[in-house]
Amino acid sequence: MNNVIIIGGGPAGMLAGISAAKSGNKVTIIEKMNSCGKKLLITGKGRCNITNSTDINGFIENTPCNGKFLYSVLNNFDNNDIIELLEQEGVKTKVERGGRVFPVSDKSQDVLNALIKILKRLNVKILTNIEVKKINIKDGLIKGVKLSTGEELNADKVILATGGKSYPVTGSTGDGYILAKELGHTITNIKPSLVPLISKNEECKILQGLSLRNVTIKLKNNDKVIYEDFGEMLFTHYGVSGPIILSASAHLIRYKNVDKLLKEGNIKLEIDLKPALTEEKLDARILRDFGEAKNKEFKNSLDKLLPQKLISTVIERTKINPYKRVNEITKEERIRIVNVLKKFEISINGIRPIEEAIITSGGITTKEINPKTMESKIIKGLYFAGEIIDVDALTGGFNLQIAWSTRIHSRTLNCCL
Repeated sequence: MNNVIIIGGGPAGMLAGISAAKSGNKVTIIEKMNSCGKKLLITGKGRCNITNSTDINGFIENTPCNGKFLYSVLNNFDNNDIIELLEQEGVKTKVERGGRVFPVSDKSQDVLNALIKILKRLNVKILTNIEVKKINIKDGLIKGVKLSTGEELNADKVILATGGKSYPVTGSTGDGYILAKELGHTITNIKPSLVPLISKNEECKILQGLSLRNVTIKLKNNDKVIYEDFGEMLFTHYGVSGPIILSASAHLIRYKNVDKLLKEGNIKLEIDLKPALTEEKLDARILRDFGEAKNKEFKNSLDKLLPQKLISTVIERTKINPYKRVNEITKEERIRIVNVLKKFEISINGIRPIEEAIITSGGITTKEINPKTMESKIIKGLYFAGEIIDVDALTGGFNLQIAWSTRIHSRTLNCCL
């Protein structure tokens, strides 16, 4: 039996605790907040996007940062395994758009309660409101940890699962990077990912609160497409957000010279408000709507086509007199309307701070971690799990699966020192 200490009580830490305890080890989770799973509770807007129903290749494809590093751990513990674990505890699941898996109850608290129940049943000790200040080693081997109380706990193995730097109110403040760096590990550049984007375009403030569904976006550097997607987005007082914008940000942060391009105003977001219609079909649709309201003024003719909040902005962009009768609008003017609807463009001028990001990009370099065991290649008995590792994915349950899968495999924790 090994004495295993887990630093961090998030999804990765709790799953690591379950895995270690099931292997017969004595396990202690140390969480600096007043309870475990603070960040888990806010995932999926409080509904908990547990995982995704895709296969392993799908997970790797949706993990733009070091996805192939996950191949072994996903094979050891995949989406079916976490679903089975939770359903055995009475948490039934469902699959929604894009393969997203949620609890049937739509309550992240149910997922957390199930994990805590398992930990208690396995006699895992959970210490809260306590920070680990140092990981003790001797001759390159793990010996234990030193707590903020001054107390030192002995350990044969330590699992570092402190998360990244996003949502610091949940306890993810980057503490683990400091602990790892003190032991000789390399921390890659820390950046926000799955984060809203900033636009200085005044129209965003006018449109704030407007959610657009079933639109297509293209994130572009001049005419070069960086990323494109279909789904839902939201206008905010600072710019844009929503699922497809968050996914776009994961690609934008990796784009060459992005800070310079953002500063110079070269990054554009092009929105196709009517992706289901070709330009020809959209023109025919507009012509039909105009035909049904021949004497209406232009400003009163787009109610069937667009959300009310968007109409005045679209009209202004067409540069057509809003009081012009629709039966007087020319073919050239209709083409302008179509162009505005198919290529509604705004400038992207920045990325919101890491405190507002769903996930942290960067962390412990994967070059220093054994991909099969998650053990440090520098310190024997030190392991990493979850967001602290330099691996991050797109939205859709992929990042939580990374947390579940990088929990330490039972065979690893059973091997003798």
